[in-house]
Amino acid sequence: MITEVTDHPDRRRYEVTEDDELVGLTTYRLSEGVIDLDHTEVDPARRGRGLAAVLVGAVLDDARSRGLAVLPHCPYVADFIGGHRADYLHLVPEDRRAQFGLDA
Repeated sequence: MITEVTDHPDRRRYEVTEDDELVGLTTYRLSEGVIDLDHTEVDPARRGRGLAAVLVGAVLDDARSRGLAVLPHCPYVADFIGGHRADYLHLVPEDRRAQFGLDA
């Protein structure tokens, strides 16, 4: 099975597919230097297989490569960052971390 994550700026979302079938997405709003991640979902029939983690990890890696600050309004994204602080916490502006439960 081939799993891919692709940004679709025209739809303002990243999509995760398995063998070209859409199985999940993360929606966003983009402004100058900031990406606001507001919702993540995975097909209920495919939950429990780590697809949300693959999707969100790819989204955050892309944000880092583009030099974007991240505002994790999506609770799953905020939890993911909290669980992978060494890799992703620096993407969230320090003065906004408490808003997402990511302060010390």
